[in-house]
Amino acid sequence: MKFKTMLRHLREGIKNIGRSGWMSFASISAVTVMLFIVGFFLIVFVNGNHIASAIENNVEIRAFIERGTGEEEVQELLDEVRALPEVEEVIFIDKEEGLESLIASTGEVYESIREENPLPDALRVTAASPQETEAVAQKVNHHDYVSNVSYGADVLPDLFKLTNTSRIVGLVVILGLLLTAMFLISNTIKLTIVARKKEIQIMKLVGATNGFVRSPFLVEGALLGTFGSIGPILILSFGYQYVYSNSGDFLQSSLYSLLEPGQLIVQVSLLLLAVGLIVGIWGSAMSVRKFLNV
Repeated sequence: MKFKTMLRHLREGIKNIGRSGWMSFASISAVTVMLFIVGFFLIVFVNGNHIASAIENNVEIRAFIERGTGEEEVQELLDEVRALPEVEEVIFIDKEEGLESLIASTGEVYESIREENPLPDALRVTAASPQETEAVAQKVNHHDYVSNVSYGADVLPDLFKLTNTSRIVGLVVILGLLLTAMFLISNTIKLTIVARKKEIQIMKLVGATNGFVRSPFLVEGALLGTFGSIGPILILSFGYQYVYSNSGDFLQSSLYSLLEPGQLIVQVSLLLLAVGLIVGIWGSAMSVRKFLNV
């Protein structure tokens, strides 16, 4: 396609938006609203998945060592647990460190037992995959130098079930919103094309090729989709930055922290721009096609 022809199609596409007036405004509004909804739920889903992963990765095993176990036996236990392929990290916690941690987390409730520390030495074991926690706990518990293990056996299955269900539901919602957005946006853009079917038919009757007729409308659809994506991108970018900066100590704790705006906003913005552009072109292409056979 010649450069002059491309410029002609671009000019016509821009003019078509102006000629359509309220129909173009309706198309851009439809794109804006639907992409905002998609972007909002996408940000919620990504952050929810991030928090769910953080909760899963925070699951650990506490293996309590038998009292009277010597240093050589403890080292043997450490080496054997570290050698397990399902284990990512093993940290030895002596009873003094364990008591200090307990007092720090509960206040002065256990201050009275500092002189006669009843706690045993322990290992803090982290599985390579959260789903392997139970299997690792059972292997460690069978060791001769381990008295018992603690890993939240009662709540762990429900926790993994909840996080997996939330991921599946979130993904289904996002896909459903994307499909709904594509349907509504494309149909709104179709209305702007249908309103000018006579113009298309006249161009065909005077000998214009399908490509020549179609191109300005594809440009128009691309512009409508692009213009409609700008609003959601700006609102979600500034809105998320504001929420992230003012979310308080709870959401910025190590476990429940939100994703930093930088990369997330760039990825969501590019996705919304791509969806707006693709749906705009697709809606225009589908609408023009039915009028090309004169």
